[in-house]
Amino acid sequence: MPQVIIHATIDFADEATRDEAVRLCAPVQLKTRTEEPGCLEYCFAADPCVPNRITIHELWEDHASLHAHFAHHYYDQMRQIFGPLKPTGSWNRMYEVGRNTSVYEPGGKIRQKFFEDA
Repeated sequence: MPQVIIHATIDFADEATRDEAVRLCAPVQLKTRTEEPGCLEYCFAADPCVPNRITIHELWEDHASLHAHFAHHYYDQMRQIFGPLKPTGSWNRMYEVGRNTSVYEPGGKIRQKFFEDA
């Protein structure tokens, strides 16, 4: 079954509000990573190039685990944290991933072929 990647951004009025959002959501991120079945990665981090933006990266084992996440109380907690901070914009995409491999070959060279059949 394919894994699911979520890539998203949330913008705030200013850098201070963005930093407060990152600080407040860190404990919920950790709980999501360690307690929700199927969560492989879950990171909401300050974008180093856009001062008022959080960049979001999630990796879920499968569709069922992502679907369960949206019904989980940690998802609700994240929404409750962000609401009062009044995000000014957001963008999101979901990707289905059927295969993966290391970017580098043994010895550290960048792969010439990212996948054998490519």
